[in-house]
Amino acid sequence: MLPLPPPPPAGMGFMMPMFRPWVPKRIQPWIYVVTVFCVQFTSGMYLGALDAIRGTTNFMIEDLLMLLYAGLAGMAIYFPLLFRMKFRFTNQQLLCGAAIVIGVCNLITMHSTSMPLLLVVCFIAGMAKIQGTFECMSNIQLWITPRRDFAVFFPVLHIVLLTAIEGSGFLAAWFAHHFTWQMMHLFTVGTMSFILLTQLTLCRPFCPMPQRLPLKGIDFLSGLLISLLMLIVSYILIYGDYRMWMDNRNLRLLLGVSIFLLGIVLHRLANVSNPYVSLRLFSYRNVLPILVVTALGEILLGCEHTLEEILYAEVHGLEELTKEELMIWALPGVYIGVVIDLLWLKVMKWKVWKLFGIGFGCILGYALLMYFTIDMQVNIEQYRPAIMLRGCAYAILAATLMWSLDESVHDLEHFFMGLFIFNIFHMYLAGAAGYAAYTKLFMHFLNDDMVRYGSQLTLTHLDMGHFNFGSFMEQHYLHSMMAVALKQVYGIVVWVSGFSMLAFFLLDIPAVRTNTRKLPYWPVFGIEMLAKIRPLYMRSWIFFTNFAK
Repeated sequence: MLPLPPPPPAGMGFMMPMFRPWVPKRIQPWIYVVTVFCVQFTSGMYLGALDAIRGTTNFMIEDLLMLLYAGLAGMAIYFPLLFRMKFRFTNQQLLCGAAIVIGVCNLITMHSTSMPLLLVVCFIAGMAKIQGTFECMSNIQLWITPRRDFAVFFPVLHIVLLTAIEGSGFLAAWFAHHFTWQMMHLFTVGTMSFILLTQLTLCRPFCPMPQRLPLKGIDFLSGLLISLLMLIVSYILIYGDYRMWMDNRNLRLLLGVSIFLLGIVLHRLANVSNPYVSLRLFSYRNVLPILVVTALGEILLGCEHTLEEILYAEVHGLEELTKEELMIWALPGVYIGVVIDLLWLKVMKWKVWKLFGIGFGCILGYALLMYFTIDMQVNIEQYRPAIMLRGCAYAILAATLMWSLDESVHDLEHFFMGLFIFNIFHMYLAGAAGYAAYTKLFMHFLNDDMVRYGSQLTLTHLDMGHFNFGSFMEQHYLHSMMAVALKQVYGIVVWVSGFSMLAFFLLDIPAVRTNTRKLPYWPVFGIEMLAKIRPLYMRSWIFFTNFAK
């Protein structure tokens, strides 16, 4: 089991011993706040400059999404190593190493169009990003909450994370609009140079553990196999609709390989003495329900990267900067959600069932507003309330689920393994699955609507000399069909989020929650039902046998 860093001496208060003595103590934590924002604004490839990248390269939107999820996979896979690295290397080594790796990766992505190379580069950049973020936030944790109260720390952490997510997209679009998309990567190289400068001039090497922990005994092979499995699964989910799913031979082969790899990974994790992720993690109370709620919430919130992208880019024809200026309205909702989390978890200390219900209620409100607002002629400013509700839902659910995981898994080493599994669903797998599901549903409804409404189109009363049929199909008919299909998909989101909200509000009632826990598992329920049905079946069989004789 990994030990916690020693607390500061009694009466000394918050200290940051990695800074040189002449650096004023008041600005020391703020230097790390600026550093963590610099790290969080980085990425392997920036989707805010989507149109500019597609215009100068041969990449499709699926290629860029694959690179995005490769970076997220790198971030997720690195979680079990975070404390081992912190107890092995100094803060200066970790932050300088992360800054150098991120800077080099951004220089490569500026000049390369090789997908295999970019996949590896984005994966490594994701690992460096989470390393830099953890090193900064772990050093200022006691400054944020002196008692290590995660009901405070996790909401504050999500202020940094979600602000950087929305801000980096807007900044990438701004650079692409006024200069070129490569300027965002140059800006990242500049911020990484700033981190190197501050670490070399203001800080000195410091490790919280007097005796460094070695890296021996880590199951790196399992981590490598899990990484490969994650990339294969994301490829299937992202390119599935483009390559016609199982009608494509390559996707069928990859599906078989992924099942084979999953079997190998589970076998290793069950039999290796020091597994990369201990399967005992799933024996902790509420871990599986937390993962289910995480996956459900992330899939519902996946509308942002699929349905909204189609709406803004295809139906309304917005350029990237205008679209990102609209998406930045999620930040007020994020801050409202963080305030709700702090009041609920820290001040009032209420149970989280109703808070989950509020989070899914925000998703319901977002989907309803989008359903009733989507139209070709609508003013785009009318989407702002829905976007704010989406941001609020994301902040409430993400911070509350992470806090719930900490409450369920008390062992430090298992907690970071739990963060790894949690972020596989939170940042990576559920988002890719949501993209695949929404793309499939949208194309199904779009094709169905075009067949249904296309049969009503007649040219018998039109003056073909003054009617541009091609322009009509491209600008009016197709866009209106897209808007209708988007409404239909949002209708499904309304129903799912509504039932989820209702379920959590019902679970907040003690009598309902107590009786629900007494319900048997489905296999047990099935065995009990079969035991009751079997005598009836046997009597009926005997009756029909005698009747036949």
